[in-house]
Amino acid sequence: MDMHEFTVDIPQAALDDLSERLARTRWPDELPGVGWSRGVPLGYLKELAEYWRSSYDWRAQEARLNAYPQFTTEIDGQTIHFLHVRSAEEDATPLMLIHGWPGSFVEFLDVVEPLIDPRGHGDSTAPAFHLVIPSLPGHGFSQPLSEPGWTDGRVARALAELMARLGYERYGVQGGDIGAFIAPEIGRIAPEHVVGVHVNALVTFPSGDPADMANLSEGEQRRLALHKHFRDDQMAYMQLQGTRPQTIAYALTDSPVGQLAWIVEKFKEWSDPAAELPEAAIGRDRMLTNVMLYWLTGAARSSANAYYERFHDASMWAPKQRSSVPVGVAVFTTDVAIRRFAEKTNMVVHWSEFERGGHFAAMEAPDLFIGDVRAFFGRIR
Repeated sequence: MDMHEFTVDIPQAALDDLSERLARTRWPDELPGVGWSRGVPLGYLKELAEYWRSSYDWRAQEARLNAYPQFTTEIDGQTIHFLHVRSAEEDATPLMLIHGWPGSFVEFLDVVEPLIDPRGHGDSTAPAFHLVIPSLPGHGFSQPLSEPGWTDGRVARALAELMARLGYERYGVQGGDIGAFIAPEIGRIAPEHVVGVHVNALVTFPSGDPADMANLSEGEQRRLALHKHFRDDQMAYMQLQGTRPQTIAYALTDSPVGQLAWIVEKFKEWSDPAAELPEAAIGRDRMLTNVMLYWLTGAARSSANAYYERFHDASMWAPKQRSSVPVGVAVFTTDVAIRRFAEKTNMVVHWSEFERGGHFAAMEAPDLFIGDVRAFFGRIR
């Protein structure tokens, strides 16, 4: 199966076009004193967009991305882009890391070195990993989408095939957000190959059984309230992407400030609430690099497509058999997972709850993320 080396090399004309578009932004007005309650504040976004235009250095970030080996291959008619970073340790465990939306493989840049080389990062007893970090179909450099029908199940089958092509007979999978749907599905599709599944930003749903709602802990009640707040006040993006991805794509593909606001809002709402602004949790340049992968590849429509497929995929919501693959769950401050709900369909053997870090755990709290991945896979090796 052909694998092609890949280097990020954005034409200067694309960067010049971005700068010109940012300079010509037609700004809306806003109501006084509303802060973030109705979306991204005008003053904040103007300042961030000007930083993006005049101070952000894409070429430096591009070099950072190209520090790791990247490849593309075609699976099921779809181009799949991925990083493949092998450890020097012979007994390293192959591990796939799966991003979500509005994330990208950029989410994992801070965890690569400690995971492949624990000894070089102060822990001689921690397990090492060979890392495979794909761009999900329709995201980043896994473009364009080959056709409709790229459901979570189809993506999971493609990613399992990728690991097989790389020669990995036994491997782990980690995922957050959309990745937390896809990673357990890989375990169901290929249980003979998956040693374990680790997730963060897992979404769990009550079964409707009153017994499931009895005697919830204070933390579980708080997470239920967070989930209700999300459903009541933060789902507009999901409804648009899940029902009319083509329509929203015109605004986001034509306007870099539109694409910036669409993504930055989620970094604000889903990051650790202790961070007053999203860059306090993640870092301004890292956040903009993530936005750049959507802007430069024109991924607004194709990444939104994943929500459309999920909304219209009957198997997504059908009852699932309990997986036989060990699962570890890391719960950060903005996550909504509840263990008794997760255990309905997963063999949960590891459960951690943290008091810092949010939805984008590998960027916000890489130390905690790394420690929990090591603890889980060290336990099941």
